[in-house]
Amino acid sequence: MTAKKTTRKTKEEPKAEELKTEEAKAAEPKAEEVKVEEPKAEEVKAEEPKVEEVKAEEPKVEEVKAEESKAEEVKTEEVTAEESAPVEEPKQEVYTSPRRSVAFIGSECYPFVKTGGLGDVMYALPKALVKQNCDVKVILPRYKCIPWEYQEKMVYRGSFDMKLCSDGRSFYVGIMEYVWDGVVYDFIDNEEFFGSGNPYTNLIDDIPKYCYFAKAALAALNYMDWLPDIIHCHDWQAALVPVYLRTLFENTRLSTAKTILTIHNLRFQGIYNIPTLSYWTGLPDYVFNKDALKEGYNDANMLKGGLTYSNVITTVSNTYAGEIQTPYYGEHLDAHLRYHSNKLRGIVNGIDYDIWNSATDPRLYAKYDITNVLPQKKENKRNLQQELGLVQDDHKFVIGLISRLTDQKGLDLVNAIIPYVMDEHTQIVVLGTGDDIYENSFRYYENSYKGNVCSNIMYDETRAHKIYAGADALLVPSQFEPCGLTQLIAMHYGTIPIVRETGGLKDTVEPYNMYTNAGNGFTFDKYDAGWLLDAINRAKTLYFTNRWCWDEMVQRDMDKNLSWDNSAKQYKDLYLELTW
Repeated sequence: MTAKKTTRKTKEEPKAEELKTEEAKAAEPKAEEVKVEEPKAEEVKAEEPKVEEVKAEEPKVEEVKAEESKAEEVKTEEVTAEESAPVEEPKQEVYTSPRRSVAFIGSECYPFVKTGGLGDVMYALPKALVKQNCDVKVILPRYKCIPWEYQEKMVYRGSFDMKLCSDGRSFYVGIMEYVWDGVVYDFIDNEEFFGSGNPYTNLIDDIPKYCYFAKAALAALNYMDWLPDIIHCHDWQAALVPVYLRTLFENTRLSTAKTILTIHNLRFQGIYNIPTLSYWTGLPDYVFNKDALKEGYNDANMLKGGLTYSNVITTVSNTYAGEIQTPYYGEHLDAHLRYHSNKLRGIVNGIDYDIWNSATDPRLYAKYDITNVLPQKKENKRNLQQELGLVQDDHKFVIGLISRLTDQKGLDLVNAIIPYVMDEHTQIVVLGTGDDIYENSFRYYENSYKGNVCSNIMYDETRAHKIYAGADALLVPSQFEPCGLTQLIAMHYGTIPIVRETGGLKDTVEPYNMYTNAGNGFTFDKYDAGWLLDAINRAKTLYFTNRWCWDEMVQRDMDKNLSWDNSAKQYKDLYLELTW
């Protein structure tokens, strides 16, 4: 143990300078790791008198007074280290549950490649699961667009040829590995499928690409002889993994693993004609039936097949899990999902506090926490107004909108009400890209309301952080929203969300109650422009007439735990339930 080494060294050489060196080593982070494995705080304390005895003998050492003062500093550092160590002990409770090995399989992951929320989940959830005593491996395609700073650090783990198609056609499978934050990332390397650059191009090219990827991911696990307890697949691009596992891989060691398929967005399903999918998958004919992959008369649905063959289906919020079993939200799979409802769960996403934390965020004009949020948000607002060319006025109500500019995100409602929202007290800041109709309309509004509307038709990560910190409210009026991260980030930055009650928005935003002064945002139910306008007006009324109530809500939102800790614990419990 490190503490023992310190005592033994002190007995042999009671020089103050050497004592300081040894005690400095004891204060290094390794000491905390030792405590986690074998807590012996009592043993360390029992030996402390030996250190004090040595300090008592220090006058015998013929050293200058400067050396003696160093010894006093060492003593102070030792006491500080001993006092602070027990504070860390409660955090180690997460390691008390049984260990499970989990393979994540998906098409994107921050920071390597990201096009949406899936990339955030594939990064943040594995990292949080490591803290829940999970051994996590993430399997991804090695796209050409992955930045070279990551590619150059990848380590070659092996390669092999894999039979893929029904006519016996084989393809190369390479495995490149990258380890970061306790998570192992294995990239499937194949220039023919992943050399085009972007992860998604068109369905004709994407169908063969992800048929190959799903099978290659399982083949790579077999090749590396890494047997997971759980194989956690994400969206349609990895949906064939459970199908392959229960058919072509049923006689391998991997067949003992349980599979989970998480739906991040049901709208995208991987549908193509049966002959094409039959050829590129090499799957047996019996899986192309109406209860598994078959869709309509002539098509096969990759996501539907995964739903059938997986052990558990999860969505990224509990409300969305119920919504997708209805015709309105079910995207033609509602009956299939109702049939499999016994294995359907909903777990809300979290946000990564390493990235989204107003107290440490280097992108902000002024950092802040719950203790100084009120003055510091004003500082961020003023700087945001100045940078974007808006009228600088503390009393303006600034509404932020950070979104893909599509119908799904409720942009048709926003587009319809802007003329009714704009007055001398209101400003709007838009950030995002999408459909031409919305990009052009927001450019028009910026020109019409100069100094009070700014339309950033682009995506800029730094500007997004600044809007979260500088806006008073954030609009998320989605037509449907499986989970949503923007409202979580907004709350954590003290920005009040105005959302439609759907999916994860309903699960995470409690509507404000003026009679009890409770709640953490403003909501509306019916997908209607008038209802959205009413929610915005309720927010503006509270902001201008009862600022102390508004400020209390800001602090309530910042006080909520929106990290991945709770979500990761729910996933860990699900893994244990499946493998107990």
